[in-house]
Amino acid sequence: MQFNEDAELDTSQVDDQRGGGGGGVGGRVALGGGGLGIVGLVIYFLLSQFAGGGGGGFQLPSGSGFGDVGQNQQVDSAAIREKCRTGADANREDDCRAVAFINSIQAYWSDQYARSGNTYKPAQTNFFQGGVNTGGCGSATSASGPFYCPADSEVYIDLAFFQELKTTFGATGGPFVEAYVLAHEYGHHIQNLLGTSGRVKQGTGPQSDSVRLELQADCYAGAWANHATTVPTASGKPLITGVTDDDINAALDAAGRIGDDYIQKELGGGKVDTTQFSHGSSAQRQKWYRAGYDSGDPARCDTFGTNNLG
Repeated sequence: MQFNEDAELDTSQVDDQRGGGGGGVGGRVALGGGGLGIVGLVIYFLLSQFAGGGGGGFQLPSGSGFGDVGQNQQVDSAAIREKCRTGADANREDDCRAVAFINSIQAYWSDQYARSGNTYKPAQTNFFQGGVNTGGCGSATSASGPFYCPADSEVYIDLAFFQELKTTFGATGGPFVEAYVLAHEYGHHIQNLLGTSGRVKQGTGPQSDSVRLELQADCYAGAWANHATTVPTASGKPLITGVTDDDINAALDAAGRIGDDYIQKELGGGKVDTTQFSHGSSAQRQKWYRAGYDSGDPARCDTFGTNNLG
């Protein structure tokens, strides 16, 4: 896939906190947001639970390719505004590519809301390195993975996570994997806006509300992917061109690598315990991403209204 080189990027949707030292962050994200708490790819908790440890040995690598920040170097939102102006920058620079995906995802949901006579409320995405203090969910380290905080309605991500998907989880990787991860987190934003997140009860298991919430976010991500090449920027030009079958297959591969059963078996000691499922199996995650992509219709993502989760 490629970006339209003449399309404008909107960096106001991103706060770049990399290079700030993490603010002394060392704890976990506080649970909250209507009873479920953080509903992103909370791999830290899965690894802690199934590896029998505290997660202290799970660290994101350096050399991610996403504008790694040196010890004495500062990166901020002013710098990324200068760096990421057009689709041409997104084709060259990895962090600009993340900005472009965020722009496209939010433009898609803005259009969906407008079609139903409503106004979409945008969410900020925060780039951080090592650790971050959120506005409503406490503090988190990079080991928590990307996440959405319902209390402040913002997305948080250490961009080195995309490299971790390849090195630790064995994912194929590629730009559309990054798009899947970001679109999944924005799926949680939609759930928060609709009140879905607040109705979810605590609990685990293959039919639990938490699994249904995660699968619905996957389906929402797939629905965006269906429309990715037609979503325009504020300038009216489509931002993304030429999404291929290989792009979609790479996203599906990543979805399979972060299924509960895959993580338990491959990274957590080999035993699969379905009673502890919180995000869905690999097959389920792939099924619901594909359901969103094939239909292009968020209304087909009602994971709470079906007994057949896959």
